[in-house]
Amino acid sequence: MSPILLAEQVLNGLQSGVMLFLMAAGLTLIFGVMGLINLAHGSLYMVGAFAAATVAGLTGSFVLALVTALAGAALAGALMEVVVIRRLYARDHLDQVLATFALILIFSEGTRWAFGSFPLYLDTPDWLSGTVQLPGGITYPAYRLALIGVGLVVGVGLWWLNARTRLGIRIRAGENDREMIAALGVDIGRLYTLVFALGAGLAGLAGALVGAIQSVQVGMGEPVLILAFVVIVIGGIGSIRGALIGALLVGLTGTLGSVLLPELFKLFTDASSAATLGSAFSSMAIYVLMAGVLIWRPTGLFGARS
Repeated sequence: MSPILLAEQVLNGLQSGVMLFLMAAGLTLIFGVMGLINLAHGSLYMVGAFAAATVAGLTGSFVLALVTALAGAALAGALMEVVVIRRLYARDHLDQVLATFALILIFSEGTRWAFGSFPLYLDTPDWLSGTVQLPGGITYPAYRLALIGVGLVVGVGLWWLNARTRLGIRIRAGENDREMIAALGVDIGRLYTLVFALGAGLAGLAGALVGAIQSVQVGMGEPVLILAFVVIVIGGIGSIRGALIGALLVGLTGTLGSVLLPELFKLFTDASSAATLGSAFSSMAIYVLMAGVLIWRPTGLFGARS
């Protein structure tokens, strides 16, 4: 494999990782602050993608589509929290799983009823449709490079929010002792709604951004949700830094594994078998990574030690 091809695959892994981070950051905030297992988080990713595709088709504005996806998913998340989720905080995790799984079905059938079963397509904006010449002779799509930049900017913004703002102080306090901050006069219900809306908005933004490089269709959020759970297990529940590092590790492992493992198997078998084995083992590599991290550190890379 040429160094240029390897560098391009590394960039692809980074792009995949930062998009996973947008999903996992909201999920780890929700679980860390509320202790809630939200299987419907992937549905909010889908909501953002469909909102962006619809608005872009009507207005032709990609920026307006992103804003609508962020706002629409945040609003959907806030309504979900007020109507359904807040009734689950005192329930055990099995009830939370069952209720949020029901929400997946409601969102999926509602989206199919509103938009039909055929996929929608979100075009890459003209100002990001070309390629960028990087050092070393690497030619890389401008849009994918922009996705990496957006993900890193969001990561810095979340760090600032969590570490430098009053809301961040309340979020961190809510993770440690929600009864105490409620006793100190913080409206815990409003805090939960804000955190849930923030996580939902990030998921919707991720769906809109990815919608320009793949089709927008019903059920597109569930495979990403599984990977997001892997990310927060690797990074540590409740840690934004852990979500970012875990997402980058998962993105790079999945992308590089799909390229390097077939080349490795070519040393032992024919090209056709090597491609089949490489594809199978690259899918397993992410979960092997997760198992290795949990053996070494059961709370995740940046999770609090019990």
